[in-house]
Amino acid sequence: MPRWKDLLRFLDRNATFIRHGGNHDVYLYNGKRIRVSRGSGEIEKNTWKKILKQQLGMTMENFNEGLK
Repeated sequence: MPRWKDLLRFLDRNATFIRHGGNHDVYLYNGKRIRVSRGSGEIEKNTWKKILKQQLGMTMENFNEGLK
């Protein structure tokens, strides 16, 4: 499973940063606001599936490609 810092890196490269908010950063990606923890731990499996499908609307392969 990816870590929160991987998701932040993906969004830094592919989304629009909106604001800092407490322990989270907020980004705009494909018209959707995405709140991301600034923690460095691993994202829980079920949470990651929801983020990938509902918020990012992509496959794991697309996500990995966006990190390159």
